[in-house]
Amino acid sequence: MTDPDFSDSRRPERRLAYRAAIDRPRLVLPGGKHVAIWPVVNVEHWLIDNPMPRQILVAPTGAPLLPDLANWGWHEYGMRVGFWRFLAAFAARGIRPTLSINGSVCEAYPHVAQAAHAAGWEFMGHGFYQVPTHRITDEPAMIARTLGAIRAVTGANPRGWLGPGLTETLDTPDHLAAAGLDYVGDWVVDDRPCRIATAAHPLIALPYSVELNDIPLLAIQHHRADEFVDRALTQVARLAAEAAGDGPLGGAKVMGVAIHPYITGVPHRIGLLERLLDALLARDDVWFAQGGDLVDWYRETGDEA
Repeated sequence: MTDPDFSDSRRPERRLAYRAAIDRPRLVLPGGKHVAIWPVVNVEHWLIDNPMPRQILVAPTGAPLLPDLANWGWHEYGMRVGFWRFLAAFAARGIRPTLSINGSVCEAYPHVAQAAHAAGWEFMGHGFYQVPTHRITDEPAMIARTLGAIRAVTGANPRGWLGPGLTETLDTPDHLAAAGLDYVGDWVVDDRPCRIATAAHPLIALPYSVELNDIPLLAIQHHRADEFVDRALTQVARLAAEAAGDGPLGGAKVMGVAIHPYITGVPHRIGLLERLLDALLARDDVWFAQGGDLVDWYRETGDEA
């Protein structure tokens, strides 16, 4: 084995300078809040022609079969029913999440995209189809197609990006910055935003989550559903205590929460989302923010991390 080429500026260690949490300056959120809550709803277009991105039911033969109608239908339920439960839950509480959306959803499920836009949800690009970025032969073209589809619904370019399955190649940040994007959620490395170097301008990495995320927690690790609420409330309590304290970890924190309509939007789980939102709203030290809000706040702090 040869040593890696650490001089390659595309490597994540080169794009993202290491800074220990204890060395970062103390930041303050709007209104003196301690934790920014960033709820992200993921809506995706699963093509029946391809292997399904996730599976709830293994094929009877033990080998993947195409078309995979059972797992396609699992996802389709979320677009037909689960999404609308999300829409009602957020609207009833006056919360506007960020919508991580495949560009093709705007064409295949226009009612979903239009309803989210009408409700004031912020759109964040999530690939064109739900296909890993590594399988895309022309990334810039895919990114441009995704942004164009979103513009057709919202009238504006989205500011943020989340790779399908958080997938990126070494070149993805450069492509995203060249397309005019401001932030990305794939770099789950900190409790606060960070700056990612690109050939154009720095991207802001926002603290998305792979732990407060219903896919790994419920669909992969198979925890009890209420673990989602327990884990989120435990995390916000700790982050808030650190943020308010005088120790080296003091100052503003960001907590991302990621949900999918085919998982948390089902009848036996939607009540957990509602309970979590109510518990967070009952706190006087949190600020519900969209991705663009977080980027604007962070840039104003002048932090160079």
